[in-house]
Amino acid sequence: MVSLFTGKILITNNKDCDEVDTERELNQRLDNKVMLLYFGSGECTRCQEFSPVLKDFFVRLTDEFYVERASQLVLVYVSQDETEEKQEKFLKTMPKRWLFLPFQDEFKRELELRFAVSDTPVVVVLKPSGEVIAGNAVEEIRCLGTACFRNWQEAAELVDRSFLLAEDFDDLAKRSITDPIRRLKYKLDKKTRKKEREEVLCPDMEL
Repeated sequence: MVSLFTGKILITNNKDCDEVDTERELNQRLDNKVMLLYFGSGECTRCQEFSPVLKDFFVRLTDEFYVERASQLVLVYVSQDETEEKQEKFLKTMPKRWLFLPFQDEFKRELELRFAVSDTPVVVVLKPSGEVIAGNAVEEIRCLGTACFRNWQEAAELVDRSFLLAEDFDDLAKRSITDPIRRLKYKLDKKTRKKEREEVLCPDMEL
């Protein structure tokens, strides 16, 4: 699954729009999880009907208000919106744990071709290996709700990581020494890239 987005930038749908772009960050967010690729748009009538259903589906599986432990599920929104402003408006109504590709990223088109997306909404369900479980699970989600995740979970053969072995804790302790420095470096790099994008998208206007 991680290999699908290697070298790409995913953005978290939170206030800071945190980027997920390092190999380690991608592994943490995508590894050993069922992935949903949601091809949709805030303007599409059918998407307007389905998106609230998908939102409720995702929240009920990942929000601690509904479940003791978040399900091994990740969703990436592949925008079909006409403008970045429309994409942002739509995402403001969706869960903060969703990920999405930058609006200008041409990789969205590659994904459309790879998964034969010709209309919206489409939800492609993938195993951690990248193998397709369902080419379009829209009707399955509508009809079965969260019950369909159990079917995907079995098909994906996910590893239960609700516990860590002793050696895992040792490894975490070793990494924790350098992690703060690495995280600071990545945050600074991200801020620089974000500023550069803003300068390109919103250059100073002469009055």
